[in-house]
Amino acid sequence: MPKKIQPLFYTLLFIFVILVSCKSTKTPNNLNQTLLESPNLTVKQTWQFKDFQKDSIPGISLEKWYLQNKKKPKNKNLIIAVIDTQIDLKHEDLQGIIWTNTKEIPNNGIDDDHNGYIDDINGWSFTGTKSGAYVVWNRYEYVRIVEKWEPLFKGKSESEIEAEDIYKFKEYQRALKTFKEKNEYYGNWHQSLQYRVAMFPLVKDTLKYFFPKEDYTYKQLDSMYKKYKINDKTYRQMRKDKDTDLGALIKYMMVGIESGEKKLEDIKDKEIQLDSVLNKNLNLNYNERLSIADNPEILEKGYGNNKISNTIEGIRPIQDHNTMVSGLLSANRYNNKGIKGMTEAKIMPINISPSGDEHDKDIAMAIRYAVDNGAKVINMSFGKEFSMHRDWVIDAFKYAEKHNVLLVHSSGNDAEDVDQNISFPNDLDYDEKTEISNNFINVGSITQKFGATLVSDFSNYGKQNVDLFAPGEDIYTTGSENRYKFESGTSFAAPMVSGTAALIWTYYPKLSVKQVKQIILDSGTPYNIEVILPGTTDKKVPFSELSKTGKVLNLYDAMQLAERINKQNK
Repeated sequence: MPKKIQPLFYTLLFIFVILVSCKSTKTPNNLNQTLLESPNLTVKQTWQFKDFQKDSIPGISLEKWYLQNKKKPKNKNLIIAVIDTQIDLKHEDLQGIIWTNTKEIPNNGIDDDHNGYIDDINGWSFTGTKSGAYVVWNRYEYVRIVEKWEPLFKGKSESEIEAEDIYKFKEYQRALKTFKEKNEYYGNWHQSLQYRVAMFPLVKDTLKYFFPKEDYTYKQLDSMYKKYKINDKTYRQMRKDKDTDLGALIKYMMVGIESGEKKLEDIKDKEIQLDSVLNKNLNLNYNERLSIADNPEILEKGYGNNKISNTIEGIRPIQDHNTMVSGLLSANRYNNKGIKGMTEAKIMPINISPSGDEHDKDIAMAIRYAVDNGAKVINMSFGKEFSMHRDWVIDAFKYAEKHNVLLVHSSGNDAEDVDQNISFPNDLDYDEKTEISNNFINVGSITQKFGATLVSDFSNYGKQNVDLFAPGEDIYTTGSENRYKFESGTSFAAPMVSGTAALIWTYYPKLSVKQVKQIILDSGTPYNIEVILPGTTDKKVPFSELSKTGKVLNLYDAMQLAERINKQNK
């Protein structure tokens, strides 16, 4: 090679090597190259995606599938609707994953796509107010039932009720009983907090004598309580206030530490919250729909607003739930930040959940909105004890089924048997036995500990009305203001199933909703062990008796079964 050409040759060779290197680090065409590219994520932060056979952790085998998958997705535009609270659209890990309504021109005040919602660019807030804000407090559903049905049933016996109203009458009686119990419970709690606020200065001053730096721990106070009895002479000589009960003061602060209320501000914050519970959630005369200018008794489109992310600069949002659920489902997989979502599906945020119970109207309209705007999977991590207009919700379920859309619901966190204590929404007819559709999956929560404590102690269960379990405890996910945190609840077990369904349809888009549901249920992992029954400390039952399938979600096996079913369809 001539010497004059050598420099040019090596320069071109160098450029070629750089280009090849850059090409190899581009966003991969399939996802199996991405999941393990976050070395900062620990097993504790990703346990839910592990494989039981390989890792001895009862995860859903997501990592195993990603590492082995060689197929390219056939549907890159799949949408998961998250019916939930407000969402933090500015979160760094949610960038690029939020659904955009391309048929709508932003902020022109016109319903360009004629879907009944003005400027719904990224979703819709059915709790949005006319002023552009959102409702923070809803009444509980049993309060609404008492307020609306009391004029019909107060003072009457069942023998005086027409046959067509018997169901309403029984629900009114159940709601009235719950209303009275909750009013008494929260009222007493509120009074105790008011007392604690008043007593705090005395307690703090007393303990400062023993701990000048105020650095006491629960263990130290417990030891001190055992040492200094109520009539301790040393203490009585030390204080001018001879009638002060040191034991009671120590116990006071121990209770505060145990409940996370060591500071006066903590107690005041809790007292303010309970004041809102009593005066809003439990107030028969409170009307949260006034600011929306909506009649909750009429099923119609258009109410609410497009403000799905009402965040104020410098103020942490009260509502964080949607941000956590959405990140778990689809947090950006290629930005080398935070976490990696299960899928690359777009998230359609829909707001219906203030503090309190969701309105059946909002649930029904949110489902219909999601279906009409192209969602394939609808995640519903919310629930309530009563349902005033369950017929509206039932019709919405059937509407989603007709359009081949899957509904995934969290079973709830009351440690109850939902076969005996029915929760809403559900896929049951009014007889509470017959299923009204084939597109609803109810999900319980498990821990990462295989054995007796496999089922989360808070999780609801039910041989008939919980379909299967999925990881839902100590789940690491996105929080508002670019935070990441661990959270627990069946709210995080449901997205495991929603994400699995989304991946199935991403690769096998011709499967029906009935097939996808059955694939998820049939492919779960059965564990032939006894577990502690939620709500008890030591009562053991077969894990197989706590859900319809007796299984834990297994994404890897679900994808394998989906492939086989898909081939059979051809």
